[in-house]
Amino acid sequence: MDLCHVPPTQEKGWYLALMAPNVKGPNYAWLDPSRLYCHPQGLQDCVGDLLQPFQGDPIDMVAGIDAMGFILGAAAAAVLRKGFLAIRKAGHLCVQTLAQPYTDYSGREKVMEVRTDAISPG
Repeated sequence: MDLCHVPPTQEKGWYLALMAPNVKGPNYAWLDPSRLYCHPQGLQDCVGDLLQPFQGDPIDMVAGIDAMGFILGAAAAAVLRKGFLAIRKAGHLCVQTLAQPYTDYSGREKVMEVRTDAISPG
């Protein structure tokens, strides 16, 4: 699918075909969403579908996990007119942080961080 094409009937998730499968091997994510981000209608529909389950819910802020989550999270925050909290890989922030270990999609142990002044209890 080219970056200008929008199908005449847009079924839910039609934009998923824009994501290219991994051709580099097991050390890379299984899909590359770059083309989805370049497609104006695809990105808009994707963000709309991501937000749909939360319609009517009180949302104070949107958070996105390092790299791929920054794009969709920031887009969702913009649509909602809310702030965006970047959850970063450890060591990338120059301020005080809260850290949380996790296991990524490839089974590697990593640590994510957020600024301590970005969120508060409640």
